[in-house]
Amino acid sequence: QLQLVESGGGLVQAGGSLRLSCALSGSTLDLWTIAWFRQAPGKEREGVSCLSSTEGPTYYADSVKGRFTIATDYPKNTVFLQMNNLKPDDTAVYYCALASSNAAKAARDYDESDFNFWGQGTQVTVSA
Repeated sequence: QLQLVESGGGLVQAGGSLRLSCALSGSTLDLWTIAWFRQAPGKEREGVSCLSSTEGPTYYADSVKGRFTIATDYPKNTVFLQMNNLKPDDTAVYYCALASSNAAKAARDYDESDFNFWGQGTQVTVSA
């Protein structure tokens, strides 16, 4: 059975860095389009980054562009979100998610409803 287990969240000062990890079991990561979402208290869940299994540019939300980087370690079936220069507005629960790949769909065109499997979430808190 497919499982996603997240880790790496914590408390960090503004300007600091964290690396989130999402480990997949029950499948192989290269079969999937991979994304990170986040949800802050009282706010809608938003897409942070998406890496398509097909060719095309990685998607980053405007709010994190230039600061966050999605990365994969396919032999370990693990996806990472490297978060640099963190800001208080980055405070949220972060979720990794997988979507069935679509060769006709670029990473920026995936919607939250496309994602089939979700991690349990990990809390990131950024203090001023």
